[in-house]
Amino acid sequence: MRQIHIIGIGTGNPEHLTIQAINVMNRADVIFIPLKGEGKEDLAVIRRDICARYLSHGKTRIVEFDLPVRDAETKSYKDGVEAWHEAIATIYCRLIDGLGEHEAGAFLVWGDPSLYDSTLRILERARGQSKEFSVRVVPGISSLHALTASHAIPLNPIGEPVQVTTGRRLADEGIKAGTTVVMLDGQQAFATVADDNADIFWGAYLGTDREIKISGSLSEVSEDILRARAEARERHGWIMDTYLIRKRLVGEE
Repeated sequence: MRQIHIIGIGTGNPEHLTIQAINVMNRADVIFIPLKGEGKEDLAVIRRDICARYLSHGKTRIVEFDLPVRDAETKSYKDGVEAWHEAIATIYCRLIDGLGEHEAGAFLVWGDPSLYDSTLRILERARGQSKEFSVRVVPGISSLHALTASHAIPLNPIGEPVQVTTGRRLADEGIKAGTTVVMLDGQQAFATVADDNADIFWGAYLGTDREIKISGSLSEVSEDILRARAEARERHGWIMDTYLIRKRLVGEE
């Protein structure tokens, strides 16, 4: 049976890879690298560099493929994502069907495959279109872990819950927990949150030599983050960032 490895590779630093990830990469017959189009060439370059650094026997094939772009004009965000995932699943089927009957392929997934990444969901769609295959997941360092490590902060106050959400939901619903981690915020929803009793810990390109981090009172540093984010995106052509918003406990300054 064909086997597919989903390998978390961290947030762009090749040293984020675990020993398990490296070992599984070297057991793969093929590694699939997505090409995300103009302005995002770095994302493929980083994956190529990881392969060059860690593949040790010279037998693993590298197969690159073009990743379709989500139609942002679709009225319903969910419908747009569904159509996009269906298109990617069709591509995945073609890649998997190109494997030998007992070969293994691997996708190198940014961060951790189980935290705000759709590779596993897309592979479930592919099961209905392709021949049978098994899936193995190798966890990676997520942007959430890289963020808290970069700022040297604990994720949660003692005994307190944490909400992990998206920028879209933060804009619609506001802050729902004492600690809120926000992923996938292309619209900079933090700037719409009016709360003088909250701090923000923001970071981009976490764990890499491009890393930028800003922290402070949400009301005081929002403009600094917006400016830094825009400048970085213009300079590099892409940006991956995340942040944590924490309400101050009673009595805290």
